[in-house]
Amino acid sequence: MRLLILFASLLLPCAAFAETHVNVVGLFSGKAILAINGGQPKTWAVGQTTPEGVRIISASSEKVVLEADGKRRELGMGQGIAIGGDRAEKNSGAQTATLFGNNAGHFIGDGFINGTSVKFLVDTGATAVAMGKAQADRLGLVYMTPEREVSVSTASGITKAWRVSLNTVKIGDIELHQVEALVVAGDPSSIVLLGMTVLNRLQMERNGQVMTLTKKY
Repeated sequence: MRLLILFASLLLPCAAFAETHVNVVGLFSGKAILAINGGQPKTWAVGQTTPEGVRIISASSEKVVLEADGKRRELGMGQGIAIGGDRAEKNSGAQTATLFGNNAGHFIGDGFINGTSVKFLVDTGATAVAMGKAQADRLGLVYMTPEREVSVSTASGITKAWRVSLNTVKIGDIELHQVEALVVAGDPSSIVLLGMTVLNRLQMERNGQVMTLTKKY
């Protein structure tokens, strides 16, 4: 019996220092979709507590307030945090973003360009952040000048595009400044391709349908 008690006491410190990793996948009024410890996303309503001890205090389409270990944390879409453990919480250190793959295997996430909300699609085959003219006009970009015009290769062949510089690109906790991008003629998509002018500045880690981006510099 004494040996069993000693063995249990040795296990307790390990459990006490275990971390719970929480990522915000979706936000709605009164509900939040959370992925915990890399598991499948699950919807939680305000007032509910996850098996890991994370309680949902409030939720809207913009943010969720979580409570664990007697502390409250406010997170936005795509943000993550490590709760518990003997290390500092993630949102006080490296800038990260978590994206989840859709049925087609594409990783899509919400973000901001120059403070305006956009939807990004990760595309390692795109040399730069790329968008159509409709999106560029919505963002108020000035691009249609002769000195900015270039030719680019797309799935439809060679087409006209214009080079621009984005003041800020933000996804999750990650914020980058002065990002080169392309405005592509004839592209009707409302999604912005998150190309290599952003991805070169990030570390990418994929675990099944979960992709974690971490800012390198």
